[in-house]
Amino acid sequence: MKKKIMFVLCLLTGLMFINAGLDKFFHYMPVPKDLPEKMLTSMKAFMVIGWLLPLVGTIEVLGGALLIFNKTRALGAIVILPVLTGILLTNINVAPSGLPIVGVLIAIILWVIIDNREKYLPMIKE
Repeated sequence: MKKKIMFVLCLLTGLMFINAGLDKFFHYMPVPKDLPEKMLTSMKAFMVIGWLLPLVGTIEVLGGALLIFNKTRALGAIVILPVLTGILLTNINVAPSGLPIVGVLIAIILWVIIDNREKYLPMIKE
């Protein structure tokens, strides 16, 4: 039962990150009209730095795809973690209303990391 729950959560999280990453390339999701002014300013600053959005979009698509499959899930969680940290910090500073969603995503990614901790041990052992 735990494996099925983990699969469904990772599938939904992975698809969400893939969607968010693809939107950074194709801009198909509309920007909400009630975004805080600080968030709009941040988004404009990210667009001025021409290489940043494609980089984050690529990491989101790659990490989301890796997260879906059991064999690559541990790598996907580590790839997504820096992006998720940026999302958390942005929501803390600019739009605290998004914190519950970020909290759920962090909980899922941490569960994946803890569940796959034995795969990370060779990196820190001497």
